[in-house]
Amino acid sequence: MAEEKPTVAAELEDVGPKKSFWGHLNDLRSALVKSVAVIMVALLACLFGSPWLVKVLEEPLRHMHMFEKAKPTVTFQIGDTRLGPYEVTREQFPGLPPGDAPHVVFHMGVAPMGNQQVATLTMEADPKSTELLEVKLHNFSPAESFMVAFHVALFAALAISSPFWIFFMGGFVLPALNLKERKVIFSWLGWSIFLFIAGVLSTYFVLLPVALRASVQYSELLGFSAQDWRAQEYINFVCKFIFGMGLGFQFPLVVLFLVKIGVLTHEHLKKYRRHVAVLSLILGAVLTTPEVVTQVAMAIPLYLLYEVCIWIAWYWERKKKKSQPAA
Repeated sequence: MAEEKPTVAAELEDVGPKKSFWGHLNDLRSALVKSVAVIMVALLACLFGSPWLVKVLEEPLRHMHMFEKAKPTVTFQIGDTRLGPYEVTREQFPGLPPGDAPHVVFHMGVAPMGNQQVATLTMEADPKSTELLEVKLHNFSPAESFMVAFHVALFAALAISSPFWIFFMGGFVLPALNLKERKVIFSWLGWSIFLFIAGVLSTYFVLLPVALRASVQYSELLGFSAQDWRAQEYINFVCKFIFGMGLGFQFPLVVLFLVKIGVLTHEHLKKYRRHVAVLSLILGAVLTTPEVVTQVAMAIPLYLLYEVCIWIAWYWERKKKKSQPAA
């Protein structure tokens, strides 16, 4: 009788001697040391690039008015110092250049006239009006600039080095899995990376400018000035919001995993809609910053993703019923 050939999965499981507990512990320690080392190298590199990273994080401030109709603005410049831009109307400044939303800069200076000095005001159009920041960021202590650079570099280092430390940690986990389990892990990991990137990009280009604009308007509604913010608090807010949304977008994978293993069904997901709405607000407070604007900004896309999960669960159940033979 011919011997049965072992499957690929069985071959993978039988390769090499079985390791003891201490052997696995050493492998875990090695993976952790390599992961920390690559994060530290990325951190040092990002510290040198922190000025550029700060400019990247300031970019959402330049797009706070993306969903508003542009208005004419003026800026007053004295030497290298700029005041503004300030929104104006054509009734207030009838000499503005043509166009729906021109931006002009008034250069303030002094010119000699006889034995006296006369103040001068020269107007010129500013082609870089889209690069002007309505909100100015400031440091209020000697060490604050270093803390800002470190926080920016740390978040960037975790993101940039992620392919490496995921690879090192995966090298520790994957040998314990058979071929089928590895395929499942790679499939779900691919969707996890896709959702994380989708959450980061949608937050950076859409949700963050909207949240910042809402914060400015709410401050003005309360009678406070919103043109000067603390740089460290702004950087922390932006980094937590972006990474929090990236993590929050993993929520559908958790829900669909519970559906896949039979803990939840399509009917369960429909039943818990109101609970998920509250849970989305709680996640908005835990994963980002505990204030209303970011909570709502995060809760809306999370709940929409939950609705997508309901349809996917319905499709899976329908597909499963069709595959079952008729009684």
